[in-house]
Amino acid sequence: MSTAHGARARARIEVTAAIKQEARGQLAAEGAAKLSLRAVARELGMASSAIYRYFPSRDDLLTALIIDAYDSLGEAAEAARTTAAGTPPTERWIAVCEAVRTWALAHPHEYALIYGTPVPGYTAPRTTVQAASRVALALIAVLREAHQESRLTEPALPADLRPEAERMAADFAPDLPPETAAAMVAAWAQLFGLVGFELFGQFNRVVEDRDRFFRHAATQLAHSVGLS
Repeated sequence: MSTAHGARARARIEVTAAIKQEARGQLAAEGAAKLSLRAVARELGMASSAIYRYFPSRDDLLTALIIDAYDSLGEAAEAARTTAAGTPPTERWIAVCEAVRTWALAHPHEYALIYGTPVPGYTAPRTTVQAASRVALALIAVLREAHQESRLTEPALPADLRPEAERMAADFAPDLPPETAAAMVAAWAQLFGLVGFELFGQFNRVVEDRDRFFRHAATQLAHSVGLS
Protein backbone atom coordinates (compact mmCIF):
# COMPACT_ATOMS: atom_id res chain seq x y z
CA MET A 1 0.00 0.00 0.00
CA SER A 2 1.41 3.39 -1.02
CA THR A 3 1.85 6.15 1.55
CA ALA A 4 -0.77 8.28 -0.22
CA HIS A 5 -3.26 5.42 -0.39
CA GLY A 6 -2.71 4.64 3.29
CA ALA A 7 -3.27 8.25 4.23
CA ARG A 8 -6.51 8.37 2.24
CA ALA A 9 -7.71 5.18 3.92
CA ARG A 10 -6.96 6.59 7.37
CA ALA A 11 -8.67 9.85 6.50
CA ARG A 12 -11.76 7.99 5.34
CA ILE A 13 -11.88 6.01 8.58
CA GLU A 14 -11.57 9.20 10.62
CA VAL A 15 -14.26 11.06 8.66
CA THR A 16 -16.60 8.06 8.82
CA ALA A 17 -16.13 7.91 12.59
CA ALA A 18 -16.80 11.65 12.90
CA ILE A 19 -19.99 11.34 10.84
CA LYS A 20 -21.27 8.52 13.02
CA GLN A 21 -20.37 10.35 16.22
CA GLU A 22 -22.26 13.44 15.09
CA ALA A 23 -25.19 11.27 14.04
CA ARG A 24 -25.31 9.73 17.52
CA GLY A 25 -25.52 13.23 18.91
CA GLN A 26 -28.49 13.88 16.66
CA LEU A 27 -30.12 10.66 17.85
CA ALA A 28 -29.82 11.88 21.43
CA ALA A 29 -31.15 15.35 20.63
CA GLU A 30 -33.80 14.70 17.99
CA GLY A 31 -34.43 10.95 17.73
CA ALA A 32 -33.74 8.58 14.86
CA ALA A 33 -36.73 9.71 12.80
CA LYS A 34 -35.21 13.19 12.40
CA LEU A 35 -31.70 12.05 11.51
CA SER A 36 -30.51 14.12 8.54
CA LEU A 37 -27.38 13.69 6.44
CA ARG A 38 -27.46 17.37 5.55
CA ALA A 39 -27.61 18.37 9.22
CA VAL A 40 -24.71 16.06 10.03
CA ALA A 41 -22.67 17.54 7.19
CA ARG A 42 -23.50 21.07 8.33
CA GLU A 43 -22.36 20.39 11.90
CA LEU A 44 -19.10 18.88 10.63
CA GLY A 45 -18.46 21.73 8.21
CA MET A 46 -18.73 19.41 5.22
CA ALA A 47 -20.39 20.14 1.88
CA SER A 48 -23.71 18.32 1.65
CA SER A 49 -22.50 16.51 -1.46
CA ALA A 50 -19.35 15.27 0.30
CA ILE A 51 -21.14 13.27 2.98
CA TYR A 52 -22.85 11.13 0.34
CA ARG A 53 -19.46 9.68 -0.58
CA TYR A 54 -19.43 8.08 2.86
CA PHE A 55 -23.12 7.27 3.30
CA PRO A 56 -25.23 7.36 0.12
CA SER A 57 -28.47 7.78 2.09
CA ARG A 58 -29.87 8.36 5.54
CA ASP A 59 -30.79 4.68 5.67
CA ASP A 60 -27.17 3.66 5.04
CA LEU A 61 -26.09 5.83 7.97
CA LEU A 62 -28.86 4.40 10.16
CA THR A 63 -27.79 0.88 9.26
CA ALA A 64 -24.18 1.64 10.22
CA LEU A 65 -25.32 3.08 13.57
CA ILE A 66 -27.56 0.09 14.21
CA ILE A 67 -24.78 -2.40 13.49
CA ASP A 68 -22.39 -0.45 15.73
CA ALA A 69 -24.95 -0.46 18.55
CA TYR A 70 -25.66 -4.18 18.23
CA ASP A 71 -21.93 -4.93 18.13
CA SER A 72 -21.20 -2.79 21.17
CA LEU A 73 -24.02 -4.46 23.11
CA GLY A 74 -22.90 -7.88 21.93
CA GLU A 75 -19.33 -7.23 22.99
CA ALA A 76 -20.53 -6.28 26.47
CA ALA A 77 -22.57 -9.49 26.75
CA GLU A 78 -19.72 -11.67 25.50
CA ALA A 79 -17.21 -10.03 27.82
CA ALA A 80 -19.51 -10.63 30.80
CA ARG A 81 -19.82 -14.31 29.89
CA THR A 82 -16.04 -14.61 29.57
CA THR A 83 -15.47 -12.90 32.91
CA ALA A 84 -17.98 -15.23 34.59
CA ALA A 85 -16.35 -18.38 33.20
CA GLY A 86 -15.95 -20.99 35.92
CA THR A 87 -18.96 -19.84 37.92
CA PRO A 88 -22.21 -21.85 38.00
CA PRO A 89 -24.29 -21.59 34.80
CA THR A 90 -26.96 -19.50 36.52
CA GLU A 91 -24.35 -16.90 37.45
CA ARG A 92 -23.04 -16.86 33.89
CA TRP A 93 -26.59 -16.28 32.62
CA ILE A 94 -27.20 -13.48 35.13
CA ALA A 95 -23.87 -11.88 34.23
CA VAL A 96 -24.87 -11.67 30.56
CA CYS A 97 -28.30 -10.28 31.46
CA GLU A 98 -26.82 -7.65 33.77
CA ALA A 99 -24.31 -6.65 31.10
CA VAL A 100 -27.20 -6.00 28.71
CA ARG A 101 -28.92 -3.78 31.28
CA THR A 102 -25.72 -1.93 32.17
CA TRP A 103 -24.99 -1.21 28.51
CA ALA A 104 -28.53 -0.02 27.89
CA LEU A 105 -28.48 2.37 30.83
CA ALA A 106 -25.16 3.77 29.63
CA HIS A 107 -26.31 4.08 25.98
CA PRO A 108 -30.03 4.88 26.16
CA HIS A 109 -30.32 6.50 22.73
CA GLU A 110 -28.47 3.70 20.99
CA TYR A 111 -30.61 1.16 22.82
CA ALA A 112 -33.71 3.04 21.70
CA LEU A 113 -32.42 2.89 18.13
CA ILE A 114 -32.25 -0.91 18.14
CA TYR A 115 -35.05 -1.82 20.55
CA GLY A 116 -37.28 1.22 20.64
CA THR A 117 -39.89 2.61 18.26
CA PRO A 118 -39.23 1.65 14.61
CA VAL A 119 -37.99 4.49 12.41
CA PRO A 120 -40.72 5.45 9.89
CA GLY A 121 -39.77 4.45 6.36
CA TYR A 122 -36.74 2.41 7.41
CA THR A 123 -36.39 -1.36 7.14
CA ALA A 124 -33.23 -2.91 8.55
CA PRO A 125 -31.34 -4.98 5.96
CA ARG A 126 -30.06 -8.49 6.51
CA THR A 127 -26.59 -7.09 7.14
CA THR A 128 -27.77 -6.22 10.67
CA VAL A 129 -28.70 -9.80 11.58
CA GLN A 130 -25.27 -11.06 12.58
CA ALA A 131 -24.63 -8.20 14.98
CA ALA A 132 -28.20 -8.38 16.32
CA SER A 133 -27.71 -12.07 17.19
CA ARG A 134 -24.74 -11.63 19.49
CA VAL A 135 -26.61 -11.31 22.80
CA ALA A 136 -28.81 -14.29 22.01
CA LEU A 137 -25.77 -16.33 21.02
CA ALA A 138 -24.06 -15.43 24.29
CA LEU A 139 -27.07 -16.72 26.22
CA ILE A 140 -27.22 -19.84 24.05
CA ALA A 141 -23.53 -20.43 24.77
CA VAL A 142 -24.29 -20.42 28.50
CA LEU A 143 -27.05 -22.98 27.97
CA ARG A 144 -24.78 -25.10 25.76
CA GLU A 145 -22.10 -25.14 28.45
CA ALA A 146 -24.66 -26.08 31.09
CA HIS A 147 -25.98 -28.87 28.85
CA GLN A 148 -22.47 -30.22 28.37
CA GLU A 149 -21.93 -30.07 32.14
CA SER A 150 -25.23 -31.94 32.73
CA ARG A 151 -26.53 -28.93 34.64
CA LEU A 152 -29.47 -28.12 32.40
CA THR A 153 -33.02 -29.36 32.97
CA GLU A 154 -35.41 -29.48 30.03
CA PRO A 155 -38.36 -27.11 30.66
CA ALA A 156 -41.92 -28.30 30.16
CA LEU A 157 -43.18 -27.97 26.61
CA PRO A 158 -46.81 -28.26 25.42
CA ALA A 159 -47.24 -30.98 22.80
CA ASP A 160 -48.74 -28.57 20.28
CA LEU A 161 -45.66 -26.34 20.51
CA ARG A 162 -43.15 -29.13 19.86
CA PRO A 163 -43.00 -28.74 16.07
CA GLU A 164 -42.22 -25.03 16.43
CA ALA A 165 -39.70 -25.73 19.21
CA GLU A 166 -37.97 -28.32 17.02
CA ARG A 167 -37.80 -25.80 14.17
CA MET A 168 -36.28 -23.21 16.51
CA ALA A 169 -33.67 -25.66 17.76
CA ALA A 170 -32.77 -26.69 14.20
CA ASP A 171 -32.41 -23.05 13.16
CA PHE A 172 -30.16 -21.68 15.88
CA ALA A 173 -29.33 -24.29 18.55
CA PRO A 174 -29.29 -27.80 17.03
CA ASP A 175 -27.23 -29.15 19.93
CA LEU A 176 -29.83 -28.12 22.53
CA PRO A 177 -33.17 -29.79 23.32
CA PRO A 178 -36.21 -28.24 21.60
CA GLU A 179 -37.67 -27.51 25.04
CA THR A 180 -34.64 -25.37 25.83
CA ALA A 181 -34.76 -23.56 22.50
CA ALA A 182 -38.38 -22.48 22.99
CA ALA A 183 -37.75 -21.38 26.58
CA MET A 184 -34.66 -19.48 25.45
CA VAL A 185 -36.62 -17.42 22.91
CA ALA A 186 -39.20 -16.51 25.56
CA ALA A 187 -36.50 -15.55 28.07
CA TRP A 188 -34.61 -13.51 25.46
CA ALA A 189 -37.75 -11.50 24.72
CA GLN A 190 -38.49 -11.02 28.42
CA LEU A 191 -34.94 -9.82 29.08
CA PHE A 192 -35.30 -6.98 26.60
CA GLY A 193 -38.78 -6.27 27.92
CA LEU A 194 -37.36 -5.80 31.42
CA VAL A 195 -34.60 -3.53 30.16
CA GLY A 196 -36.95 -1.54 27.96
CA PHE A 197 -39.49 -1.03 30.76
CA GLU A 198 -36.78 0.41 32.99
CA LEU A 199 -35.15 2.52 30.31
CA PHE A 200 -38.36 3.97 28.89
CA GLY A 201 -39.95 4.81 32.24
CA GLN A 202 -42.57 2.10 32.75
CA PHE A 203 -41.03 1.16 36.11
CA ASN A 204 -41.32 4.70 37.48
CA ARG A 205 -43.19 4.62 40.82
CA VAL A 206 -43.37 0.84 40.50
CA VAL A 207 -39.86 -0.53 41.08
CA GLU A 208 -37.55 1.34 43.46
CA ASP A 209 -34.64 -1.06 44.09
CA ARG A 210 -34.03 -1.78 40.44
CA ASP A 211 -30.66 -3.50 40.80
CA ARG A 212 -32.05 -6.15 43.13
CA PHE A 213 -35.27 -6.44 41.16
CA PHE A 214 -33.43 -7.00 37.90
CA ARG A 215 -31.13 -9.63 39.39
CA HIS A 216 -34.15 -11.46 40.79
CA ALA A 217 -35.91 -11.30 37.43
CA ALA A 218 -32.80 -12.51 35.60
CA THR A 219 -32.57 -15.41 38.05
CA GLN A 220 -36.17 -16.33 37.34
CA LEU A 221 -35.41 -16.25 33.61
CA ALA A 222 -32.48 -18.60 34.27
CA HIS A 223 -34.83 -21.01 36.02
CA SER A 224 -37.31 -20.78 33.15
CA VAL A 225 -34.72 -22.08 30.68
CA GLY A 226 -33.71 -24.95 32.93
CA LEU A 227 -30.83 -23.52 34.94
CA SER A 228 -30.96 -23.93 38.70
